[in-house]
Amino acid sequence: MSEAAGAPSSLGPDWVLGDDGLYFRRGARVLLLDDADRLLLVRGHDLDQPERSWWFTVGGGVDPGESDLDAAVREVREETGIVLDPATVVGPVYTRSAIFDFYRQHCRQDEVLYLARVPGHVAASGLSRDGWTDVELDVVDEMRWWSLDDLRRVEIEVFPAGLADLVSPLLRGWDGVTRHLGTAHED
Repeated sequence: MSEAAGAPSSLGPDWVLGDDGLYFRRGARVLLLDDADRLLLVRGHDLDQPERSWWFTVGGGVDPGESDLDAAVREVREETGIVLDPATVVGPVYTRSAIFDFYRQHCRQDEVLYLARVPGHVAASGLSRDGWTDVELDVVDEMRWWSLDDLRRVEIEVFPAGLADLVSPLLRGWDGVTRHLGTAHED
């Protein structure tokens, strides 16, 4: 596939050029909590803007023929080494679209966000980078478990915006309603 039709190699093969001129993919993300109600987030940067970094949820692209749930479980395993039982993953609790610049490209990702919990001993056992892609190795700086109170005080960007307030009502359990967060412009 030519670069005009497909994504530049830096983005990865799951990105396609949409009719709107943006590189597009579907994404599955996980709000991953431990039994102390701490949320696992990833901090990364863009190679084009190394001075700017932000926190975001675990997840990534949905492969062709893969369900959103299967993608979410796979992404958690690849990015953290944590193996989730799909039967224990809840949701999707949220959906959203994000428009952002990455690797000098204007991109749109339509996302589903699931909720999952892991026991404290799993969270404490350490996180693995063994499944990371070359892009993740280039742009991911750290992973960290956050209390929601600490997350509210973070001074750099957090995506999705208002994440602590989105997660807070889910601590009591999900009501079964998938809420759409709209389109976020995260440039």
